[in-house]
Amino acid sequence: MTWTEPEFTPNALKVLERRYLKKTPEGDLCETPQEMLQRVAAAVASADRLYDPAANVEELTSRFYELMARLEFLPNSPTLMNAGRELGQLAACFVLPVEDSMESIFEAVKNMALIQKSGGGTGYSFSRVRPQNDTVLSTKGISSGPLSFMRVFDVATETVKQGGTRRGANMAILRVDHPDILDFITAKQQENVLTNFNLSVGISEEFIQAVVEDREYALVNPRTGGEVKRIPARKVFDLIVHTAWASGEPGIVFLDRINRDNPTPALGDIESTNPCGEQPLLPYESCNLGSINLGLMVRDGSEGPEVDWERLREVTTLAVHFLDNVIDVNRYPLPEIERMTKGNRKIGLGVMGFADLLLKLGLSYDSDGAVQLAENLMRYIRDQAREASEELALTRGTFPNWEKSVYAGQRRLRNATLTTIAPTGTISIIAGASSGIEPLFALAYTRHVLNDEELTEVHPLFVARAQAQGFYSPELVRKLARLGSVRTLEEVPADVKRIFVTAHDIDPEWHIRMQAAFQKYTDNAVSKTVNFPHDATVEDVRQAYLLAAKLGCKGVTIYRDRSREKQVLSLGSEKQRATRGGQRLTPRPRPTITSGTTEKVKTGCGNLYITVNSDEAGICEVFTSTGKAGGCPSQSEATARLVSLALRSGVDSEAIIDQLKGIRCLSTVSRRNGEIKVLSCPDAIGKALEKNLELRAKVPLALDELEAAKNETAAAITCPDCGSNLEHSSGCVVCPSCGFSKCH
Repeated sequence: MTWTEPEFTPNALKVLERRYLKKTPEGDLCETPQEMLQRVAAAVASADRLYDPAANVEELTSRFYELMARLEFLPNSPTLMNAGRELGQLAACFVLPVEDSMESIFEAVKNMALIQKSGGGTGYSFSRVRPQNDTVLSTKGISSGPLSFMRVFDVATETVKQGGTRRGANMAILRVDHPDILDFITAKQQENVLTNFNLSVGISEEFIQAVVEDREYALVNPRTGGEVKRIPARKVFDLIVHTAWASGEPGIVFLDRINRDNPTPALGDIESTNPCGEQPLLPYESCNLGSINLGLMVRDGSEGPEVDWERLREVTTLAVHFLDNVIDVNRYPLPEIERMTKGNRKIGLGVMGFADLLLKLGLSYDSDGAVQLAENLMRYIRDQAREASEELALTRGTFPNWEKSVYAGQRRLRNATLTTIAPTGTISIIAGASSGIEPLFALAYTRHVLNDEELTEVHPLFVARAQAQGFYSPELVRKLARLGSVRTLEEVPADVKRIFVTAHDIDPEWHIRMQAAFQKYTDNAVSKTVNFPHDATVEDVRQAYLLAAKLGCKGVTIYRDRSREKQVLSLGSEKQRATRGGQRLTPRPRPTITSGTTEKVKTGCGNLYITVNSDEAGICEVFTSTGKAGGCPSQSEATARLVSLALRSGVDSEAIIDQLKGIRCLSTVSRRNGEIKVLSCPDAIGKALEKNLELRAKVPLALDELEAAKNETAAAITCPDCGSNLEHSSGCVVCPSCGFSKCH
């Protein structure tokens, strides 16, 4: 048998060597990329013998191999890593149930560890867990609520290295009508909290309607099913929007829409998805995914490049066969998962390289033509996938739960679902393709993978176009490596600028429209990031969410550039970002309006008054002044100014606090006065910053009315410092007991 030599890029080979190829116990490679594809193809093709002992498995192995070697289709990472090996766990997506009992919660933690060890990602709904401070009847105690248990999952994930190659990932969903929803929304406002979780709010159609009509909706205790209180929907929605603007999380998932397309409603409601949101699943279900490389589905037509629909049909048909076989050769981490997965036989065939296809066809991502092409492509893939599933059902039978499905008495399908749009992070690197249905992140960029290793890439289609039109130069490449985009480059022709757009060149509306176009003909859901520039407003994010709801998306994930400390994809290297374009890091301008608190602190030098101010982006400045006793005003003022510069330059607040706290001053040490609680003026500033940071975690910067929404039925808002009732006075909330104030 002659095997086609796959043409992997240097970056692809590096990823394969680090993560996918077999190694000896000593860590040495003992498999080539070609042998990896042969291993996967043979293992997956062997499933045909379960249905036909005389099946020509060797011929099918060759077809599967060619499909992957040509980089026209690749399965999800666990299949590439584990097929034909001892571990044998090939699925990427799992959902585990979390019921309202200690036994169920810690059973889920145990099962999560088994799944993540084998290479899968796990999703959960915590909506059934009783809220914080609810009654625990068995012990007469008080419930700690879903967030406390999420931390247990997070710590457990941190200790599990998936199969030696993948770090664990989780999705946590909480229904918008859960009493703890506001705490859930703000749970990740600080960096390094629940770092192994993606968070999404489970949105209902009733809630969206309440937002539109600006009315209240009910929070419901899942233990009793009874209404706890009613709060304004629009204010909860505003909080979701604000925190997503600030940090990229939480996302939103439209649960009613997902269950509208649930193929087996008799088996229960879908309450959660996998970590990236594209695969809604019932409890204990798993799903294996694979993606077609659309950038290769092109041929030369009479009027130029065009979609090769016939090759797309052939690839789709063979890919459905491949993914259905994976279900049978897979080794499942739990018997419950095997039973549910084989009962519904869900697969998720998706795409990658969509941006590459648009470039080859001369279409701009943000155009009506590109959106229409997306609809046409996905409708065609869905239709061809269903035909392929019907063909398999003729010889293998329908999925066992077919009689309980929406297809009963209609189409006899082998698989309950067939299509999913996944993010294709590393498999798109292996294929040399753009990721999923995303636009290009940049035309030249540094990609961070695997312990922050940097892989530099320049898009080959742009290089070819620049060389063909005569404007290619090493200087242009250097500019691209720094900027990522050609939008501001005068030497690039206007027609090239229009086609070679990047994620941040595109208005967020077009991101949403593209996601909705693919979702229209996708059985499961679509993983898509709606990119916003750093200067996008909260209102921009709000409008994007409302548009997604209007156009029928099943979920939304947004990301405002630089709103998190680290990005998986980032323009330039760490050093380049610090000195972008030869310019040193500079602070953002001081905002015109800020809000904050002033604290009086007794130091060894006398009274020190510390003011900590914030704007929409977070803490932005510190001022100090001294009392009549004098002290060292110049040094504390200098410290405050430097801290303010660091804060507005994006230096992490916690890092600043760590540097300041603990600094000792002789004047404080020499005065053994019980009223003095600080070691020095810098120590006092550090502690004031820390207190303010904790306050922001409790009271999100979205004006005091958001805190009012959280306590809608209480007699008054309580002080976050001492618990006393707060009073409204002159546009501020003031605590008459301890003096806490928050102005807006």
